[in-house]
Amino acid sequence: MTSRTSYDVAIVGGGHNGLTAAAYLARAGLSVVVLERLGHVGGAAVSATAFSGHPVRLSRYSYLVSLLPDQVVTELGLDIELVSRSTASYTPVVRDGRPTGLLVERLEDEATRRSFRDLTGSDEEYDAWRTFYTDVAHLGWAVAPTLLQPLPRARAIRAQVGPTTWSEIVTAPLGETIERRFKDDVVRGVVATDALIGTFASLHDPSLIQNRCFLYHLIGNGTGEWRVPVGGMGAVTEALTKAALDAGAEIVTGAGVRWIRPGADGAEIVWHDGSDERGLTAGVVLANVAPWVLGLLLGQPHDDQTKPQGAQLKINFLLDRLPRLRSGVDPSVAFAGTLHLAESYGELLSAYGAAASGALPDPMPGEVYCHSLTDPSILGGAPEGTHTLTYFGLHTPAALFEADPEATKAEAVRRAIASLDAHLVEPIETCVARDADGNPCIEAKIPQDVERDLAMPGGHIFHGDLEWPWASDRALLETPAARWGVQTDHPAVLLCGSGARRGGAVSGIGGHNAAQAVLESR
Repeated sequence: MTSRTSYDVAIVGGGHNGLTAAAYLARAGLSVVVLERLGHVGGAAVSATAFSGHPVRLSRYSYLVSLLPDQVVTELGLDIELVSRSTASYTPVVRDGRPTGLLVERLEDEATRRSFRDLTGSDEEYDAWRTFYTDVAHLGWAVAPTLLQPLPRARAIRAQVGPTTWSEIVTAPLGETIERRFKDDVVRGVVATDALIGTFASLHDPSLIQNRCFLYHLIGNGTGEWRVPVGGMGAVTEALTKAALDAGAEIVTGAGVRWIRPGADGAEIVWHDGSDERGLTAGVVLANVAPWVLGLLLGQPHDDQTKPQGAQLKINFLLDRLPRLRSGVDPSVAFAGTLHLAESYGELLSAYGAAASGALPDPMPGEVYCHSLTDPSILGGAPEGTHTLTYFGLHTPAALFEADPEATKAEAVRRAIASLDAHLVEPIETCVARDADGNPCIEAKIPQDVERDLAMPGGHIFHGDLEWPWASDRALLETPAARWGVQTDHPAVLLCGSGARRGGAVSGIGGHNAAQAVLESR
């Protein structure tokens, strides 16, 4: 509990971005307080023992790291280890009545080319794959170094990549690009999935929200590789918390902010500690909450029309053993990376059409991966053979669950399991462990659960639609906040979370950039 009533900076929300900002600003000598409404920090980047009788610590919400820059890890001295998965992806399919699959190694070699050839009948699709991702990599190499700098202009990025790449990724709907570049339905689908993680959109949406989602999934550290945090996502939060506290920041949990009142010389914050209402003033407030939530704290009316809508189904499983696949591939290979289920291009288009019309997709598109194959430390001494399994479902917008959340969630889980069972020798439920009460170790989270647990409006994991990680050529960048992409309508209130211009995912970028805007303003 803080006894001070005035700070240089107050940060609303103790998620990973808020902790990142706190560490940078406190290291610069500013007085900083972080106010977190929950009894713990970390937001979506937490680990938890979700099943009674088992010591396994699951990454309950966020589960992989791509966008966290190595520069932030180094500058803050974070004691975290991010390790590579041995497999990039495996997509089980049944083709001509034969169970088979598409394997993509993390470091692509002959096994990947052979898998493409066996599935498609030639090397043509793999050659197209290599060419496409080389082109995308050039865009990633141009963007990644700018993420911790003031916003570049679009023309500066455009000048570093070929006109074809810019057109295909930035100006034309991604669906058109995929259909032009690839012929095989499965290959097209594997490419398309990165455009739909946490984003409910048609691949041909003229808003290009799917293109922006795709880009963010492929630019982290210039490689786009999604790595596993050793110890789970909670280890990332623990390292950031230590960095903030060691630098002198204060962290107050159980502090639910009621409102923020900006003024000429800063802002006033009123918060509740569970018993009493308290207040403080700060020269600057950093909002590590969704912009829609910030609007409420600033006194704007509740507006469901502008409220973001999440679109994911997250299921955590604890298994006694990994299941065998009908294709015969080694489970330790298939489940080590992203295992795509019902995510061929045609299935993704059909699933979007169903969800857009108000129906749960069937089959349910989603992807699975096993954290414990790469990082067994999270098992905590569980019996040999125990593994975690994480399922992330696509095209499950919050609106589908509104009428009857629990019944619809149960049906969505059933369809997700059916999509997996279609490719297994044995049903996944025969491999699921039981908790201390004899219940299956299966935990599901729909957007409504995410909103309730984490105060992310609509359960939107990015706090709202992602934006291009650059400014338009004609944008006004006259203030530090605008230049760093963290501005609001109030000079004393800045965004520092996933709702910032270059927010989204577990990256620390929003926190870093808000801190830099504050320091530049002093």
